[in-house]
Amino acid sequence: MNHRVLLAAVALSLPLLAAAQSWPVRPLRMIVPTAPGGGTDFTGRLVAAKLSEALGQQVVVENRGGGGGSVGADNAAKSTPDGYTLLLGSIATHAVNPALYKKLPYDHLKDFAPVSLIGTVPNAMVVHPSVPVKTMQEFIAYAKANPGKINYGSSGVGSPPHLSMELLRSLAGINLVHVPYKGAGPALADLLGGQVQAMCTSLAGLINFIKSGRVRALGVTTAKRNPQLPDVPTIVESGVPGYEVTIWYAVFAPVATPKAIVQKLNSEMVKALNSAEMKERMALQGMDPAPSTPAELAALVQLETAKWAKAAKDSGATAE
Repeated sequence: MNHRVLLAAVALSLPLLAAAQSWPVRPLRMIVPTAPGGGTDFTGRLVAAKLSEALGQQVVVENRGGGGGSVGADNAAKSTPDGYTLLLGSIATHAVNPALYKKLPYDHLKDFAPVSLIGTVPNAMVVHPSVPVKTMQEFIAYAKANPGKINYGSSGVGSPPHLSMELLRSLAGINLVHVPYKGAGPALADLLGGQVQAMCTSLAGLINFIKSGRVRALGVTTAKRNPQLPDVPTIVESGVPGYEVTIWYAVFAPVATPKAIVQKLNSEMVKALNSAEMKERMALQGMDPAPSTPAELAALVQLETAKWAKAAKDSGATAE
């Protein structure tokens, strides 16, 4: 590299360095790629509020649902990489969608700078109280006696709630009818109203309704029971061997976001997620905090991408 090219490169980088040092000087936006309501939205708002305190600038949640999260993820990927746009990403946007959609408008591996993992949470399989079952075994027996008569809602075709129920349907040998929505919030609203009879979605968006009796929990999708619902068995315990799904949430920025800003965001997120307040608030929603380095999040995305690509190939599942 000659001196002129080197000087030009330095000159071009100086404004970015200066911007990174003074960042943030205005509010940020956090794109939540679902409709309001549900576990993804809850998680995004929880993290946005804590980051607002830490950064001294408001982090505004912007809901952009559709395409199983791909609409919001694409908007974030194509945003100016100046540290003022973040994405509340998840297993959906960065593992499941790439496995199910032949062509996404964004590249989940190349278009984002990982910031930090937020945490993990089980899905919970729930039914409307009008469904005459109290256990997973009873649900499976009821579904077998009434094939095609149980409707279940999800946050969209190919979403983790959809695949969670399809995995149950496959392993248990039952016939259910899928009703996709544009986000977990609208699906949950119809479950509460009795328009659909069942749902399997993030415990973070369900736990208050479970505890109030507005929905009935039959099982959790992780390998162990959740401390917030100690009496609710795992689906494996309920007689469905091989069933396990763990949901995770994370924060990403557009790929060319200055590293200094990414590191600052990571530092503040790790502090927040390790605080007693956040641990308590997340635990109440059945979530386990799991702050990470950007590199650790990148490695998780790689592992999850391979896992869900294999699952989609083996099952023949597709969202198109």
